[in-house]
Amino acid sequence: MPRERVTVMRLRELLDGDELGLRLLVGRGAGDGPDGVPDRLISAVPTIDLADPGRFLTGGELVLTGLAWWRGDGDAEPFVRVLARAGVTALAAGEVEHRLVPHDLVRACRLHGVPLVAVPPETSFAAITERVLHRLPRLHRRDVGSLAAVIERHRRLLADRDAPDSVLELLRQGLGLDVRVLSATGRQIAGAQPALRAGTASALAARYLAARRAREEAPYRVGVGERLYCLVPVPGAAGPAAELGDWLVVVEAGTGGPTAPDAELLDRLVELLADARSAHERSNAARRDLARRSLDLVSDSGVPAEEIPVRLRSTAQAVISGVGTWPRCQYVVAAGEWQGGRPVPAAALRVLLEEALVQEGGAAPVSAQDIAATVDGDEVVLMVLAPGAALDHAALRRRLSAALARWLGPADSVRVGVGTPVADPGNARRGLAEARNALRIAREGPERVTVRGPADLTAHVLSLLPLIPADARRAFAERHLGPLRDHDRRHRTELLATLEAFLDCDASWSRTAARLRLHVNSLRQRVARIEEVTGTDLGRLETRLDFLAALRAV
Repeated sequence: MPRERVTVMRLRELLDGDELGLRLLVGRGAGDGPDGVPDRLISAVPTIDLADPGRFLTGGELVLTGLAWWRGDGDAEPFVRVLARAGVTALAAGEVEHRLVPHDLVRACRLHGVPLVAVPPETSFAAITERVLHRLPRLHRRDVGSLAAVIERHRRLLADRDAPDSVLELLRQGLGLDVRVLSATGRQIAGAQPALRAGTASALAARYLAARRAREEAPYRVGVGERLYCLVPVPGAAGPAAELGDWLVVVEAGTGGPTAPDAELLDRLVELLADARSAHERSNAARRDLARRSLDLVSDSGVPAEEIPVRLRSTAQAVISGVGTWPRCQYVVAAGEWQGGRPVPAAALRVLLEEALVQEGGAAPVSAQDIAATVDGDEVVLMVLAPGAALDHAALRRRLSAALARWLGPADSVRVGVGTPVADPGNARRGLAEARNALRIAREGPERVTVRGPADLTAHVLSLLPLIPADARRAFAERHLGPLRDHDRRHRTELLATLEAFLDCDASWSRTAARLRLHVNSLRQRVARIEEVTGTDLGRLETRLDFLAALRAV
């Protein structure tokens, strides 16, 4: 016997409201009212932008489309024919892509008797979906099978999208189940709002990891305080740090016992979330490939400095969709030790750092899409992409320290070096060197989690100056600065002033050029002359620190 369909609402009810601004373009078909307004039932609200959506439809859907598949006259008829054969309730077409609904689509809907609704640019598909889902009646246990079928359709539609929230909302509306998806560190990835308290989420994640490591059979039933929860792992990729990257479904069971949802419903939900996790992991793999290729390029001393900008730009463009130039980034390099001196596996540390950066509520928010991470021996190298504003360096240090401290044992340690933001790809090699040198200073820190940046490195070097005898300081300064003073005196140049400005602006070409009122090319010529006169390379952090110490020593 076929399962009973889940009836959400009638199309007429959706169109009667004025808030969404929906306009009926094609109506008056079989089953429509005398005024031509469709009086059909809606059982699902998928968003489809495939030219051939047939395999995702079972009938009764209000299909939302942004018309990304439509390129010209003739494209609409085969698309609408498939909808008509599947028995959809209606098609709602957004006007953002083409500014209006193409007449080609209107003709096709009239030909096949498919009601057509225009969605104005100011109305989001999410608002329509939410309106329909809010009309979903509370379901009895006998209706769970039908809801599982709806979730299965959503699973197929969302297979390539990282967007499970609509289905989790459907569960809340239909069965009163508050379902959340957490990371293995307690970060909420999707689900019911408000999010769980940080302490509760961390406790659930810890209980989950303990049960997983003990090889207990899922689902896990645990209590936190007076609340009971059902925890179910979401399948994902295996690897040395797999458990730290896990997703877990959390179903709050109230105080009456951790009653697990219907097995079929739970299976369908976990399958959908596994699809979303797979899409997330593919995106992560692409960003990690970006980090690996960029690290190889910047670390290759055989690549001329002038070629780095062009190669890095092409690398970034190949991975980050829609980015036409090299995005501003900040390098983070980290290493850790377990109790006893064993190194923390770099793959595990990479996951911990990624999680620390994307935790909500911090002073320097970063999304998962902004982080490209790779492993280099026992170290982790992260490129924190910030195409908008620069990250707050101090806030980033505080955030990493607080987050990592929660996830480490009392005898474990993590050392982190952070570079300054790099806006020009020509400075990428400098930014990476800063982060690695900052890591060297961080390794000397006594704290369990030590985070250092270029300012800490400079302070460390300058703090040693008072310990050096005055004669030795003067000799050191003369050795580094004497050739520049002599050159300026003989040729009436300003190389020493240029060097001071360059160091004061953290070796930023654009800021130094603006301060000195020079074109960037003129500044590059002056810096090249400084390097020639002194026999040094100002691209090296050690060289810049030597010159800074020399300037402070006099």
